[in-house]
Amino acid sequence: MAERYQVGVRVAPRFRKQVSEEWLRRIAGRVLAAERTPPAEVSVVVTDDRTLHDLNLRYRGEDAPTDVLSFALAENEHDFVLPPDGVSRLGEVVISFPMARRHARESGRSIESDLAQLVVHGLLHLLGYHHEKAEEEQAMRAREEALLASLE
Repeated sequence: MAERYQVGVRVAPRFRKQVSEEWLRRIAGRVLAAERTPPAEVSVVVTDDRTLHDLNLRYRGEDAPTDVLSFALAENEHDFVLPPDGVSRLGEVVISFPMARRHARESGRSIESDLAQLVVHGLLHLLGYHHEKAEEEQAMRAREEALLASLE
């Protein structure tokens, strides 16, 4: 799996003691493998509420914090020159650690469980899943639950 998937993980310094970069890398790699993704590269960033709020406003026009955002590189392929190496550059998943922690406390789940759900959700967006329409949301939610069950 290591050769097929390059997963870059960046955790904001103040959350590094609470989040394992290697664990996030493994979760992302397992999701990509389960989705039978061809060789790919993806980034996962764990940061704060303010960063997600700013990104949400700048890129989605939503003046509110959010828990996870996905930025698909494929949507912007014409803006980048990529090497012809057969590796698909999927994009980046950005997660708010404080929001994940709040969700975990409110739901009685572990922070790892909430972070795994956000990684899966973000990666599914990069792989083409959406939830604007009811049927899309149902399909995405079902796939998300199946992937999370396989990670346990």
